[in-house]
Amino acid sequence: MTPTRPHIRRVPKRFRKRSALIVLLIIVLLIAPVFLCGFYFVFAPPHTDILVLGVDSREGEGWMARADSIILVGIEPRWFRVAMMSIPRDLSIDVPGYGLQRVNTVNMLGEMEGAGGGPQLMKSGIQHSFGVKPDRYVRLDFKGFVRLIDAVGGITINVERPIVDYNYPTEDLGVMTVQFDAGVQHMDGERALIYARTRYADDDYRRAERQQQVISALLGRLINPLHWPAVVGALSQAVDTDLTLWDMIVLAPPVVLGGSRAERLVIDRDYITATAEGVAIPDYARIAPWLDTYFD
Repeated sequence: MTPTRPHIRRVPKRFRKRSALIVLLIIVLLIAPVFLCGFYFVFAPPHTDILVLGVDSREGEGWMARADSIILVGIEPRWFRVAMMSIPRDLSIDVPGYGLQRVNTVNMLGEMEGAGGGPQLMKSGIQHSFGVKPDRYVRLDFKGFVRLIDAVGGITINVERPIVDYNYPTEDLGVMTVQFDAGVQHMDGERALIYARTRYADDDYRRAERQQQVISALLGRLINPLHWPAVVGALSQAVDTDLTLWDMIVLAPPVVLGGSRAERLVIDRDYITATAEGVAIPDYARIAPWLDTYFD
């Protein structure tokens, strides 16, 4: 009696092809992140320093105005690290061709030389005084700031202490009273601008801390890609920058992922000294170790 062979069911070709495609897709998904990280590590710049200027521009002034906010941002793309240093507007720095000048006037002095000269003169002053040469700049006015915050749906801020300012400046050159209670609260663009600008309840150093806090909260909101189209629209309307498209591509990941937990320094009374004439200037010797750690 001849033994019968067991019946073997053949897998149809279409199922074998589909299984092979699924396996190939899984392999690609596993390898792609490693490949992209390697590509990014090779082609991303080792370090980029960006000068961020918030300009107090009134109607019709354009960019020929004083800088209300001066922040130097250091980015290490390969390690997703971000650092911020705020320079209070009442400090003086040494500016090539102008000598010792209050830092908030440098943008206006440069614009008097020619349109677009403000950021370039500010870069020169930062390099000459701090030894850090900003690679790029971003300059925005108050309206641009409001548009950016609104583009991400507002920001959430933890107000550490109550703030009451009876002299907050208005657009018609008057003043009004503004108040912030302590605690976590959501702010739209207008409210965030007031929070970042108010200073009569404390001082310019605490205001600089609030500005860094607002920027960190804004960067944290950029993680959501649904906000990106509106952010691009806001940037195109009211922001002046020499960042290239390639800069934006390679700097976006560390800024979005690391900006909300950036290392932060405000040049406050602990980092300030004075000239023989009594002019307040940064204490460069005390600031240098921090700059050496986080900036190029």
